[in-house]
Formats: sequence, structure tokens, C-alpha cells
Amino acid sequence: MLTRDAVLEICAGYAGAVEDYPFGENVTAFKVGGKLFALVLLAEEPGRLNLKCDPDWAIELRARYDSVTPGYHANKRHWNTIRLDGSVDEDDLREMIDHSYDLVVNTLPRRERSGLLNR
Repeated sequence: MLTRDAVLEICAGYAGAVEDYPFGENVTAFKVGGKLFALVLLAEEPGRLNLKCDPDWAIELRARYDSVTPGYHANKRHWNTIRLDGSVDEDDLREMIDHSYDLVVNTLPRRERSGLLNR
């Protein structure tokens, strides 16, 4: 099971990832190239995580896991909220985090993307 601390560590470990608190001290935002790829809610147990997601896969994940819901305070089509209660398979959660990061990186200008690959 991935804990909130493990999720924070994973998100911070991506090339070019920047941790920020634009919504206050209870929500950690992770950005790459100035664009958001993950929000981690810190003030509740178990934690929650918002991740960007391909709309078709988002629907599939919501059907598979009760703890995956449309993005809280986000575009419900492109974002999922995951309750970090251990019910989501660890490999699937890691894949969701990778997917969110990759979606954002793929929208960055080519020069910025290649700079991330060279780190």
C-alpha cells in the first residue's frame, strides 16, 4: 500500500517536479514546467490525491475502484481523486501518477521536454 508520504516522495522524484502550496499549507501541488500534475491533500486521513487522467481511462478506473472518483474541485473529465485508503492496487496507483506526469510533460514545449530527459 502506498501511503501519503510515499506518494509525496514519488511525485517529488520526477524530473523537473516542483512542490508548491498555492492553496495553503494543507494541499501540496506538484508541477512540472509550471503545470499541475498532482495535488495531495494533507489535512485528512486517509489522504486524497488528485491526478490528471485520460478521460477514457478515468472512467475505467472509477468503475474498477470505489476510491477513485471524479476530480474534487477539478475538471471531472480530466482529473481523478484517489482516496489513499489502500484499496487501489499499488502498481495501478504508481501507473496513475506516472500517467498524470507524462500527460503534463507531453504538453510542454519540445525544448522543455528534452531538458527534462537530460536531467
